[in-house]
Amino acid sequence: MSATNPAQSGHFTAASLEFLTQLRKHNQRDWFLANKARFEAEVRDPFLRLIADLAPGLRKIHSSFIADPAPHGGSMMRIYRDTRFSKDKSPYKTHVAAHFGHARGKEGGTPGYYLHIEPGASMVGAGVWHPDPAALRKIRDHIVADPKGWTRATSAKQFGTGSSMGGESLTRPPAGYDKNHPLIEDIKRRDFVVGWPLSDEEVRGPKFDSLVLARFRAAAPLIRFLCAGLGLP
Repeated sequence: MSATNPAQSGHFTAASLEFLTQLRKHNQRDWFLANKARFEAEVRDPFLRLIADLAPGLRKIHSSFIADPAPHGGSMMRIYRDTRFSKDKSPYKTHVAAHFGHARGKEGGTPGYYLHIEPGASMVGAGVWHPDPAALRKIRDHIVADPKGWTRATSAKQFGTGSSMGGESLTRPPAGYDKNHPLIEDIKRRDFVVGWPLSDEEVRGPKFDSLVLARFRAAAPLIRFLCAGLGLP
């Protein structure tokens, strides 16, 4: 699984993105089942190879974070949508994604890296998305306790061009925090994430894994800051 197919210059190809484009138009079980072999050959398997190729580099950045190329239960997220509580009953996601989480973390309060592949809307992300109340409090407290560390970890110089902090924020300062704190806009955040857009050309490029790892390295100080605040190695 770790060796890239020598017949292709990178991991994903034009056919990979074309399948996802067609899935957007034909988001139906009958169509997907008729084209499942294409999905596996052109999208799933290249993604699993990419995850395997990212694993050694990710271990060098953070030994506690996992890149697991297993086809089930690994880093690659399911293509199937959970439609139980959604008005949209489309059965499939029109993108593929992977989450690279902390080995000792738990859902709701753990930093991680994220890779999203979607024609015209691919991206790399990192941080904590929608942390639970206890984790959110710890992160905010850590920003107050180490403002210089937070500023260094989230500086434009650190992230480079094309990046942006995203997610939701409160409209007012949270209870218990100084409304005049110089980092109050960051303390008001409900999500602590950074993202970089990826063009289709970059996704299809011969060194896509190197590009993804470069983004992971740029986000590493943010991840370390969040881990420190949450008591994770």
